[in-house]
Amino acid sequence: MTARVLSIAGSDPSGGAGIQADLKAIAAVGGYGMAAITALTAQNTRGVRGVHVPPATFLAAQLDAVSDDIVIDGVKIGMLANAELIQTVAEWLTRTRPPVVVLDPVMIATSGDRLLDADAEQAMLELLPLADLVTPNLAELAVLAGQPVATSWAEAIAQAETVSARFGLRVLAKGGHLGGDTAPDALIDAATATLVEFGGDRIDTTATHGTGCSLSSAIATLAGGAAATTGVSRAVAGAVDPWPAAVAEARRWLRESLRHGEALEVGGGHGPINHFAGLWSRGGTRTAPTPAEVEGEWWASIRGIRDGIDALPFISGLADGTLPRAPFLYYLAQDALYLHDYARVLAAAASLAPDASAQAFWANSAHGSIVGELQLHESWLDGARVSPGPATTAYLDHLLATAARGDYAVLAAALLPCFWLYTDLGVRLAAGEFGEQALAPEHPYASWLATYGDPAFATATREAIAIVTDAASRATPEVRALMLRAFRISSEHELAFFAAPLITDGVAHPVEHEGETEVATAPAAGSAAQEVTA
Repeated sequence: MTARVLSIAGSDPSGGAGIQADLKAIAAVGGYGMAAITALTAQNTRGVRGVHVPPATFLAAQLDAVSDDIVIDGVKIGMLANAELIQTVAEWLTRTRPPVVVLDPVMIATSGDRLLDADAEQAMLELLPLADLVTPNLAELAVLAGQPVATSWAEAIAQAETVSARFGLRVLAKGGHLGGDTAPDALIDAATATLVEFGGDRIDTTATHGTGCSLSSAIATLAGGAAATTGVSRAVAGAVDPWPAAVAEARRWLRESLRHGEALEVGGGHGPINHFAGLWSRGGTRTAPTPAEVEGEWWASIRGIRDGIDALPFISGLADGTLPRAPFLYYLAQDALYLHDYARVLAAAASLAPDASAQAFWANSAHGSIVGELQLHESWLDGARVSPGPATTAYLDHLLATAARGDYAVLAAALLPCFWLYTDLGVRLAAGEFGEQALAPEHPYASWLATYGDPAFATATREAIAIVTDAASRATPEVRALMLRAFRISSEHELAFFAAPLITDGVAHPVEHEGETEVATAPAAGSAAQEVTA
């Protein structure tokens, strides 16, 4: 579930650290961020120029306003400038008891200067037992342990063990300031006598502004989400401790964000990390369309093809009954050949479909193609045999090649025009849009036209549209573009298929029955039927 995380920290108008970094980090790892501001700063990537601390009573009002209304899954605590603010937060934590609390103790500046006076440092020590995890840098860890700053990784781990045992919370020891080619971290919990180390090569970058703020916020979000889902925030008998996984994932995200920070080109000092680099590269920045938007855009994109179908002499002749029988039989024969392999492609879609509902739909459609429509065609053709024409072959080659590539979403998009264009045409024929003659009972092709307007096929078409547009709305922009391309190519093949029986520069091909022969016009190689699919 989405973790609702409250950051209690100071602001950074340059956007790289403090509240601004916390909210970005929370969102980047999948949480909903909230903020109670403890201080206003005037700073940029080069340094802090000034700090304004609002009254502690206003911080208390912020905290109560949030917790009175919203369930809080995790809390991250950053800059607390004085003892009064620290005590205010401690009192609020005691009253509300959030399930996860991560403390990033802002006590020592990068320059080594202490940021808290003696009273505030003492208040910070009293705040520690109310947290689940503390994430100090090496200088802050030394203050909490009451020892000199560690100069080796072993010393840092020993100090973390001391702090964990003394204050009853986990400690994330961070070795980034030790120098060298590696930047190790370690999660220490004296209560369970556990030590989990995390390795990693040092990332060569100047974009480190807000690193500690961002890491602690990400951990609070991931641990808060796990606690909200499982109800477990500390390792108990029979339960998996969620903290090592939260730290591991937060570090992976942070290291990715560090690697891309300099590309932001923000500021002339130590720039910020790129909190959303991974999301931008994997998901892009374009908003995904809804299924309804996909449907409208795709249908509009083939408007010219649809108009071309409507304008075909084959369609007008079919509607008013003037279409000669030979080209009509040729069309049916080609449709029968088409359905034979179309059913195979539908079956392939069923095998690739990601869920049972889609599997059942494509499988049922394959069955319908073989048993239902093919039988109807055979009743008209009365055993006629015909070779596949160029338009039929080209269409099936496209579908079979798409199926062979194994991309379900693209294949589903390629299959959709056979549903959509036929249903659209059938509904409009049945409504008399192409002339009242199509509605006459004595129409020579009345029974065939009735199949175009079959309500069951219209229902199946709506389901096909829903399945394909839902897949498109959830696909990446690149896959969605491939889906649209496959959809358009199939639509062009539909136009060519309807045009084929009456191509004027074609040659005569016989539709053979036992004991008789009827002539149906089929397109010649290189004819307009092929050109329209190019």
